[in-house]
Amino acid sequence: EVQLVESGGGLVQSGGSLRLSCVASGFDFTISSMSWVRQAPGKGLEWISGISSGYGAFYEYYADSVKGRFTISRDNAKNTLYLQLNSLQTVDTEVYDCAEDASGRGTRIQAKSQGTPVTVSW
Repeated sequence: EVQLVESGGGLVQSGGSLRLSCVASGFDFTISSMSWVRQAPGKGLEWISGISSGYGAFYEYYADSVKGRFTISRDNAKNTLYLQLNSLQTVDTEVYDCAEDASGRGTRIQAKSQGTPVTVSW
């Protein structure tokens, strides 16, 4: 059974930082591309970042809305995906999910976590 368990969300002031973690199990994490997506209440799912599978160097992909502020990374030895969120803005207040995503671009999501809320205050 695929499981994706997140941690690291919470309340932060505008301009602040957070680091999200996602521990994966039930599938071969190393050969799986992964993504982060987010969703605001009443809105659709927004893909924000993806990372390629494999060993060594990884390709990273970002939506324009987070490019230069967020950084995706992975530790295959720990089956863990990360998202470093810097320079947070109030518009970043959403529920963040990690996803097993064959495309790394949000177009082939096979499994998704339950989500962790991030709230950015003024």
